Amino acid sequence: MTERAVGERRSRGLRFVVHEHKATRLHHDFRLEVAGVLKSWAVPKGPSMNPAEKRLAVMVSDHPLVYAEFEGIIPEGSYGAGPVVIWDTGTYVPLEEDPRDGVKTGKLAFELHGKKLKGAFALARMTGRGTGKEWLLMKKRDAHADPQWKLKTALTPQRLKGLEVKTPPCETE
Repeated sequence: MTERAVGERRSRGLRFVVHEHKATRLHHDFRLEVAGVLKSWAVPKGPSMNPAEKRLAVMVSDHPLVYAEFEGIIPEGSYGAGPVVIWDTGTYVPLEEDPRDGVKTGKLAFELHGKKLKGAFALARMTGRGTGKEWLLMKKRDAHADPQWKLKTALTPQRLKGLEVKTPPCETE
């Protein structure tokens, strides 16, 4: 991608998606478009609009951009078997450096423009312990922050009935 194309893309906003995924355990997969792939973090308690709640976010394998549209039931015997739905989607704008650099340095700041998640957020890699894949997902204090915010599931019985068994459009571990 040329520098001009990158600049034009950034001005329109890059994509983000949050999948709600009931595999071994219910969790949310937070994904940001970075350098032509979806950088991905598993967030056990899901994202929050409350700045007081810092959420563990474990970096997992990159996914292709087409995965942003995936909904379905990953078949038994496959990695991540279980239902997956889009919990939120939209665009984001980096607030500081190029997101590629932020992934390398362990510090990303961005503004989300989603249906549920809005405003300034940050991802910061935890240091000093663990595997190096542990990050914190944090809502910044802004006009969109909501101290009373509660996570609501998208995996309702009605939504589950409409899902088909599908193999995801990517190689997963």
